[in-house]
Amino acid sequence: MGADGELRLGWIGVGRMGQALAARLLDAGHDLALYNRTRAKSEPLAARGATVADSLADLADRDIVFTMVGDSADFEEVVCGDGGLLSRRDVAPRMIVDATTISPTVAAAVRAAAAERGTAVLAAPVSGNPKVAASGRLTIVVSGPRDAWELAQPVLESLGRSVSYVGEGDRARLVKICHNLMLGIVAQCMAEITVLAEKGGITRADFLAFLNDSVMGSTFTRYKSPAYVNLEFEPTFTPALLLKDFRLGLDAAREHSVPMPLAAATEQIVQTLLGVCGNEVDFAALLKLTADASGLELASEDVEVDSGLRPAPV
Repeated sequence: MGADGELRLGWIGVGRMGQALAARLLDAGHDLALYNRTRAKSEPLAARGATVADSLADLADRDIVFTMVGDSADFEEVVCGDGGLLSRRDVAPRMIVDATTISPTVAAAVRAAAAERGTAVLAAPVSGNPKVAASGRLTIVVSGPRDAWELAQPVLESLGRSVSYVGEGDRARLVKICHNLMLGIVAQCMAEITVLAEKGGITRADFLAFLNDSVMGSTFTRYKSPAYVNLEFEPTFTPALLLKDFRLGLDAAREHSVPMPLAAATEQIVQTLLGVCGNEVDFAALLKLTADASGLELASEDVEVDSGLRPAPV
């Protein structure tokens, strides 16, 4: 801790979501040092008061280090690899809080390696995209040692609207995988019914306005509506990342003997989306994939649509 008793924080991975969340920690007044493989991505946060570390090992003396990287291999590398967080003999972080959706095998291996150094690991995946994070409406699910959770709780609560603790181990990762299975299934359902409505002569804006105000509307359908109406497919969550989560989810389903025919069908659709549209689009491009299969040529409706993402009340 710092001389004033404040926790000293570190952050690894400042992609689109990492940028938004690290900025919230800075806005809350936390002492934050960060590392990103591409240093230039750290500069906007440095301008806001963050310290930019030259290496991962430079964050080893921090109380809590957040990690938000691409996949299981990336997480294992930044923690356990040569020059990683645990590579110094003299010091190791008090705690690692990981927001990456990774495999149970890697999660267990990293947790064991960290425990040997006296470092606790919390799994803390998030629900939302960078716009949701910036609005303060992100939700977080956490699992791991209770004493570590109690120490990190105030910091985690500064990142979003709600934080749920679900117990020991990596339970939070399964919660997030289940969440993202539903995310993909609902997005595909939303694409199909919106294309059906448009082929019947109803504008996407009118249909989704009705849906969002009905009992079937949700925070998700509302904040994805601008993308569906105005074809805003700049990536917030890519097909490859969604496909990774579907594969992890179906692996978990097999492990627990849970039949998931809807998830299995949607996984194949997401695989098709990746093959047809590539990975430089948002998963909302499921709308285009469905429209193309239906013989419907989409055009932006160019209307203002309420995303529901006004800043959350403080």
